[in-house]
Amino acid sequence: MTHQQAFLDEHRELTRRYFLRLGVVGAVAVGGRARAADGDKDKPKPRTKPANADVQPEPYFTLPEDFQDVSRGKPIPHRLTDAQKRDAGLTRETWKLEVISDPTHPAGLGKPLTKTGGTALDFESLLKLGEKHAVRFPKVMTCLNMGCPLGMGLWEGVPLREVVWLTQPRDNLRRVFYYGFHNDDPKQMFRSSLPVGRVLEDPFDLPPVILCYKLNGQWLNSERGGPVRVVVPEAYGFKSIKWLTHVVLTNLAHANDTYADDNNDVDSPLKTFAASLTVPQVAKAGEAIAVSGYAQVGISGLSKVQVSIEPKNTPRPADDPYFTKAPWVDAEVLSPPKRWGALADGKIPANTHGFDAAGKPKSWPMRLTNVHWAAVLPALLAGEYTFRSRTIDEKGHAQPMPRPFRKSGRAAIESVYVTVK
Repeated sequence: MTHQQAFLDEHRELTRRYFLRLGVVGAVAVGGRARAADGDKDKPKPRTKPANADVQPEPYFTLPEDFQDVSRGKPIPHRLTDAQKRDAGLTRETWKLEVISDPTHPAGLGKPLTKTGGTALDFESLLKLGEKHAVRFPKVMTCLNMGCPLGMGLWEGVPLREVVWLTQPRDNLRRVFYYGFHNDDPKQMFRSSLPVGRVLEDPFDLPPVILCYKLNGQWLNSERGGPVRVVVPEAYGFKSIKWLTHVVLTNLAHANDTYADDNNDVDSPLKTFAASLTVPQVAKAGEAIAVSGYAQVGISGLSKVQVSIEPKNTPRPADDPYFTKAPWVDAEVLSPPKRWGALADGKIPANTHGFDAAGKPKSWPMRLTNVHWAAVLPALLAGEYTFRSRTIDEKGHAQPMPRPFRKSGRAAIESVYVTVK
């Protein structure tokens, strides 16, 4: 049995138990992973999505080969030959990391880590730090301007702060920026940055920013940014630079992320939003309608998922762009899976952030991950309808609030057409 099939069986079982409890029999057919509907500016366009859509959901933890890939660069590093990767320092045997002071806005360092000085950090030394400091945590990887996650993994590595301290910083250190393989070509510059406070401390019980070398218990492969990448738990994917080669410690006071170009908000953390997995394209009049989906649990947490269905082309008040007056009802957030797909033996390793000694989540839903939901809609008369789903975060904000802006993360409310006859 494949990991994907195991996930589908788990999803069917979770939703089957829920629907049977409500007396809805034979209603569940796992369909495609939802993607936020395309929009005209901030207004989503409704679209039809059959229950057997062609994009299938991945295991709870996504297999590396099943992640969606938005890699940049010419050439894309994971497409280099093995010999080219060795020459470029993109193998575990040849990787080296320089940690230096910014020449333009210098920070005071006692011991920069450089190739010329013979002090650059190699992979063996990183693993040595990992013997004492390694951490692992679950995180969904999402692109700032895409409407669905790229995949979710159990990421493992060494906190970046442990490497920063190796440079013996003294003063004038306000920000950390970092970049990877392509920055050897100035025309392909792509870097991200963080305030040094976020690197040295972990606010609100967040996991640390890490130099990541494992995904789902396996060595991080080249396509996922290996041998080493940055992973920032609460951030969108552009902060988690792949193929890491340089960390620069700077006295610069402001963000200098390449992604700030094109009007992107580079400081906005992951948003909470819902999307559908199964919504029937055609339903029978007089019969209850089973629906299911997933929610991304952002930095603001998740208190509930809600769904609504109303006649197609129901007039929307001009002062209600986010469907707050739609007939919302609560869905049920489903329990954690019994087996954690894509992991060895389906079990959570010991000492994983957010899990207890038995490998069970300390809280559910878990922030910065995905959860699944299900609901049963009442029987409807024949006609054309629009289905929607949304989240309510732990502060009571309904999706897409409190940050509805596109360039700070995609969280539009999707609309799906349903025909009842």
